[in-house]
Amino acid sequence: MRGFALLLLASASLMLPGCVAKTLVDVATLPVRAGAKAVDLATTSQSESDENRGREIRRREEQLGKLERAYAKQRARCDEGSAEACAEARATYAEIQAVLPSIPAEPDPKR
Repeated sequence: MRGFALLLLASASLMLPGCVAKTLVDVATLPVRAGAKAVDLATTSQSESDENRGREIRRREEQLGKLERAYAKQRARCDEGSAEACAEARATYAEIQAVLPSIPAEPDPKR
């Protein structure tokens, strides 16, 4: 039993310096890793920026589509003589004009 305890103590003494050295390295590099992680979280990569821009453009295009459908319905009712529909159509047209500049033009496929 005493021999087993000595063997265990001897093996622990050989392993302990490695554990202490690894712990010291981990503690020394912790601020660097934490700083790098903070910078990574604080900045936006180009691909993330592109994805966000594409998402925003699609949202605006959907909004424009809804406005155009509403405008078509209002114009049809206006043509039937509804003065209220004509006023709504003018307001919707103004919204369309406000949204249009924020949507990029499609590239010309001939070029």
